[in-house]
Amino acid sequence: MNVQAFLITFREAFEAILIVGIIVSYLNRIGQSKWVKYVWVGVTLAVLASLGVALLFQNVLDGYATMASKDYLRIGILFVSAGLLTHMILFMSKQNREMRTKLQSRVALILTTGGALNMIAHSFLVTLREGVETVFFFAAISGGDISKALQSWGALAGLLAAAALGVAVFKGSKRIPIGTFFKATSVFLVMIAAGLFVQAVGGLQDAGVVGSVYKTPGGQTAAMYDLTWLLPEHPVDETNYIRDTGEHPVFHGELGVFFRAFLGYSEDPSLEEFALYWLYYVFVFVMIARQRKKASLAEAPAQQAEAAGTASAAAAAAPLPQEPESAGAGGMGEKPARKGKPTAV
Repeated sequence: MNVQAFLITFREAFEAILIVGIIVSYLNRIGQSKWVKYVWVGVTLAVLASLGVALLFQNVLDGYATMASKDYLRIGILFVSAGLLTHMILFMSKQNREMRTKLQSRVALILTTGGALNMIAHSFLVTLREGVETVFFFAAISGGDISKALQSWGALAGLLAAAALGVAVFKGSKRIPIGTFFKATSVFLVMIAAGLFVQAVGGLQDAGVVGSVYKTPGGQTAAMYDLTWLLPEHPVDETNYIRDTGEHPVFHGELGVFFRAFLGYSEDPSLEEFALYWLYYVFVFVMIARQRKKASLAEAPAQQAEAAGTASAAAAAAPLPQEPESAGAGGMGEKPARKGKPTAV
């Protein structure tokens, strides 16, 4: 869970820092520093509101813990979290180039219409979104114990890493490739989302809500394969394997806990879990490829127009060709007069 908490906090916190940093930098650059304090008021309120959402959500989860529908709530959280992560990955893949321009346009509009409350509300909402998403993801990766995820070293390390990267972006002397950062973290987030998605599918099958096309002779959901001998999902599975076979797995169950939390690893997946896990990867990367193709097609006319404009400007700036000098002062065929001597009449 710590690795998941680190990646989620790192990504979400850095997005919030990046958005706020763009707004503050823009205000300072155009000489409107007096508005910066309202931005920080909105950010502070958003952080407090996010903690309030976490507390409220935890109370709801604790209330469901005594009810039979707890498992269904957990499955729902897994599905929603996987969907939110997927949307975030696809959204940032599409919008990271336009983020600065859009944010600056919104801030410029707020400055035009006036009102400190508008500036506070804008910074509050853009920060609150990241906070609420983090709370939801923490609920998914911790099995409903949000406080456990908040207190983990992964969450703290992710927050510190995001702050350090934010300082490097806005205060550093070298340009940080933001696009590379989002691409790299998106790869890990896709893995986490795939794991959450397949865990939700497995939960539905365990609850008997969804069956399987691949069953045992007794009609139960059958496993595609069994890798308990290689890597058990949990130390309990490792203990059971040793008890039943008298042999030790190749790897310990603690490592299985890590891979299950990070990648959705299952020692004995059903056909549906196995297929949907890999189909999810195909879906995400196909969507990203389509977005990039659309972006390149949309940019092509602009690039052609820019190239044509550059060529026209170069042609206009080129010097005009000079006419060749005449062969003689008096006309064609005449010899030029020598300096100091008159030409014969």
